[in-house]
Amino acid sequence: MATLRDIKRKIDAVKKTSQITKAMNMVAAAKLRGAQQNMEKFHPYAVKFKEVIGRLAAGVEEGGEYELVNPREQVRKVELVLITADRGLCGSYNNNLIVTAERFIREKQAAGVEVSLITVGRKGSDYYKRRKIEIRRRMTGVLNKPSYDDALSLGRELIDIFETGESDEVYVIYSRYLSMVRQVATLVKLLPITPEGPEKEKEDGYVEYLFEPSHQALLTDLLPNFLYIQLLEHFYQTSVGEHAARMAAMENATSNCKEMVRSLSLTYNKARQAGITTELMDIVGGAEALRK
Repeated sequence: MATLRDIKRKIDAVKKTSQITKAMNMVAAAKLRGAQQNMEKFHPYAVKFKEVIGRLAAGVEEGGEYELVNPREQVRKVELVLITADRGLCGSYNNNLIVTAERFIREKQAAGVEVSLITVGRKGSDYYKRRKIEIRRRMTGVLNKPSYDDALSLGRELIDIFETGESDEVYVIYSRYLSMVRQVATLVKLLPITPEGPEKEKEDGYVEYLFEPSHQALLTDLLPNFLYIQLLEHFYQTSVGEHAARMAAMENATSNCKEMVRSLSLTYNKARQAGITTELMDIVGGAEALRK
């Protein structure tokens, strides 16, 4: 049985751990507020931009001059952008993203399609470092402060990969932020860009656009920007999800520490009472022996 000193040492250690997890919870909450404000400001723009581009691209004939909207006849190789956090201590957040990537890679390989990776975030990069998957590029520190420059750099590389035929399709896996307690690992096809179909137009009502400058000039400029904006939106969503997941994980850890302290305190009091009872029994037994 553990001695009183050992139990007391464990209680002190758990209390110190509780202080650390509580501090990390507060830091995550502060970062979450800033990241969430940035995401909420940018999200409506990204949604509307996607809607407009989808409708504009719907008027492009398949096999036309716009390479970014032309699907390949045969898909032999795909590029996957995996966005994860740089740090851990956020529960199953990173694991869910990696599991989604593993499932996607297995499905493509089973179909005879080669998969190449671009990892955004240290956790995804470390996971695939010793696995037999080609990693074209590793990006770290992006989610600390998502910027258009990072999305522009990555987007240009993806466009170059797609247009030169190194990859026939481009996908991204990111964490879609739904609420403080729910972040969903989501797979999205970035390239080729899929236009909005006629069913979507029937739902929202037909919209006729007047183009100034021409339809061709607009699409030439907007299609690459659409990719950059979608990447930046995914960066924001994943960043907010990371802070929310870490905040929840640290809150749970703090609660577990408090529960452990209560359990250890009960064990400590029981051991202390047992020790006192034993000492009293020894005193009473000694006094009784002396009296006889």
